[in-house]
Amino acid sequence: MTTTKPRDVQAIYIAEETFALRSRSWNRLRFEIEYALEKGTTSNSFLIQGNLQALIDPPGGTFTEIYLNALRQRINILDISYVILSHVNLNRIETLKALRTNNNRITFVCTNPGAIALRQSLGETFGENLNIQVVRGEETLDLGKGHTLKFIPTSTPRHPDELCTYDSKTKILYTDKFFGAHVCGDQVFDEGWSSLLSDRRYYFDSTMANQVRQVEAALDKLADIPAIFYAPAHGPMLRYGMHELVKLYRQWSEVQKQQNISVALLFASAYGNTTTIANALAKGIAKAGVAVELINCESVEPEEIKAAIEKSSGFLIGSPTLGGHLPTQVQTALGIVLSTATKSYQAGVFGSYGWSGEAVDIIAGKLKDAGYTLAFEPIRIKFTPTESTLQICEETGTDFAQALKRAKKVRTTLNPGSTVEQAVGRIIGSLCVLTIKRGEISTAMLASWVSQATFNPPGLSIAVAKDRAVESYLYEGDRFVLNILEQGKQARKYFMKKFAPGEDRFKDIPVEAGDGGLILSEGLAYLECRVSQRMECGDHWLVYATVENGKLLQSNGLTAIHHRKTASNY
Repeated sequence: MTTTKPRDVQAIYIAEETFALRSRSWNRLRFEIEYALEKGTTSNSFLIQGNLQALIDPPGGTFTEIYLNALRQRINILDISYVILSHVNLNRIETLKALRTNNNRITFVCTNPGAIALRQSLGETFGENLNIQVVRGEETLDLGKGHTLKFIPTSTPRHPDELCTYDSKTKILYTDKFFGAHVCGDQVFDEGWSSLLSDRRYYFDSTMANQVRQVEAALDKLADIPAIFYAPAHGPMLRYGMHELVKLYRQWSEVQKQQNISVALLFASAYGNTTTIANALAKGIAKAGVAVELINCESVEPEEIKAAIEKSSGFLIGSPTLGGHLPTQVQTALGIVLSTATKSYQAGVFGSYGWSGEAVDIIAGKLKDAGYTLAFEPIRIKFTPTESTLQICEETGTDFAQALKRAKKVRTTLNPGSTVEQAVGRIIGSLCVLTIKRGEISTAMLASWVSQATFNPPGLSIAVAKDRAVESYLYEGDRFVLNILEQGKQARKYFMKKFAPGEDRFKDIPVEAGDGGLILSEGLAYLECRVSQRMECGDHWLVYATVENGKLLQSNGLTAIHHRKTASNY
């Protein structure tokens, strides 16, 4: 549940001459996949006060005014010498512009891709008076008082300008997007670190699982840094569970690499919107147990694109529209695809646009002319994607991955006809429909792997496949409605059919509003539940939820039961 708490900046002394300025929002900042748990976030900035003063990662424009006020309580803005940017994005520009307006001596420190983005965003305002120090390798910056900063470029497809920073005096490693979590609260460090693992895993799955090759390269670079704690851009800092989380990052990355089917997801993005769509598609693909490699065409060599296509079983291409045309980098990537990928490859096209949106049609047309079959209608999104369109993108990615698995005849269950499979298949369960309602999103799942789990409090367990759309809405604290079906009714058949991405699951079904989901008026009973725990179990999540309310709707009805002969399917 989100709250109406006002945004604020929490200023904390964390080490010698070092403060954390945590800009806190208890509500999600914008519609992006990694924020979908709606637990709020912290945008962590850091002030290092050597003989020279340095800021690391000022927050986005929604915090500009309160951030500057908090900063002024610690330092005169005119005394700031450096602003170090772990990455540059558009939402941060307003704060950077305000800092530079208040102090024309500030030098921005960033990688070359970051410098290009800065000049594009601030050059018109400040021109040649914009001071930028470009980091091209593992360079250092001496702030005095023992604070020598070492810069470690850690480029990823999503953030080609990614930069980590290590302070040799305090032994703090500022990791930006690595090891973050979108949660908001008073906790500065990760005491009780295991309680944060589900949030950190969700963050990894949403932002890192589609670029594990670059993640592993970054982990290798950071491995020899003698840090005593990590300071990420979002969430509590890592002191107690630091080593455990690094190991888990490697384990989670290895799981992605071991998938026997992969998708090459190529894109370029002018304002970040096409990147957001690409991330949603990638998350849907990964949920279905298919590896996905995110490839930013603006920051890779042609050989890398060719290698990714050659080892993949399908590809997606995304592009913005610039002046009615494709960006040059996407044109190059498309040429490589046409000369490398066989015509049997599954293909898909997506993109965002501001006015005309020709780029998506150009790519789709060239692929069709070359003999490729598109697995779904091209996705064209005007301006910023909404929560509902991102959900459609995620479901589209899952459908795309499942189609690849069917084409490859990948089997994920026991051997057909085995005695074990037959025996497991004799486990029966009641038929239920689990429903979710979140803002403009409504979705549902037919469930038969449901069981009462506890007497006090009244609780139940539900097994949910990782590739189900509702899975994203069944994290700790989430609410849902479990509708228990009546024997002999037709609701089972209705919910057994395959729904298209974004299709209304309740179009022909009478429903009422419940707490967290929808109540089927023709059901036998319903339970309003809250997720208490979830555990990863093979290809499913096992969700334990407590029942907060419920009602028997048909006192003389019998529960619908699902009988199976085999454990190879539901």
